[in-house]
Amino acid sequence: MSDVRTLVVDDDFAVAAIHRGFVEAVPGFSVVGEVHLGADALRAVEELQPELILLDIYLPDISGIEFLNRLRARSAPQVDVIAITAARELATVRAAMAGGVVDYLVKPFTLDVFADRMNTYLARREQLRRTAARATGGRLDQDQVDELLRSPAAGAGAAKLPKGLSERTLDLVSAELAGADGDLSASELAERVGLSRISARRYLEHLAATGRATVAPRYGSAGRPEHGYRWMPH
Repeated sequence: MSDVRTLVVDDDFAVAAIHRGFVEAVPGFSVVGEVHLGADALRAVEELQPELILLDIYLPDISGIEFLNRLRARSAPQVDVIAITAARELATVRAAMAGGVVDYLVKPFTLDVFADRMNTYLARREQLRRTAARATGGRLDQDQVDELLRSPAAGAGAAKLPKGLSERTLDLVSAELAGADGDLSASELAERVGLSRISARRYLEHLAATGRATVAPRYGSAGRPEHGYRWMPH
């Protein structure tokens, strides 16, 4: 799967550079452009064809909300937007939601928090891809619509996760396992999603314990046999 083409929009050059570095530190994403004005961002959308925009709300020429309105008025394919901003006012958050942002991240934040949100985005993207592949003639039934409206981990029995597990990381693990051709070991999953082998095994064991994955030993290689985990469809 190719990296998600990402456009960084922030009026502060230093902050934009930090966010670019954050994006480049998360597997599955690549930065195709960095701009600092709303008008430049609109042109960049046409020229660079990003799939995801990291959008500051406070821009010096047009607001991020106005940018969203103009973006959604285009007849071209829609682009996902994550608001990354210091704006905390309820009216601004609601306007951003009405403009179709897929997430809203308040500055300042750490790389770990950012990576968690981006991994959640990847998991939802994969969920959409898998649901679309099962659609008949581009049309969804009610179960498929419901699946899109809940997180990948919603059916994983994770109302209360074991200590040390993150729901957003569970989303990513669930999506990766569901999209795999066959089973995955903890080592294989760890390499795919950027976790340690021990952490990957804990998430896989949780999915197996809650009935969302099956587990079976793998034989045929020297040494201690690995366990293979396979996603259990709804």
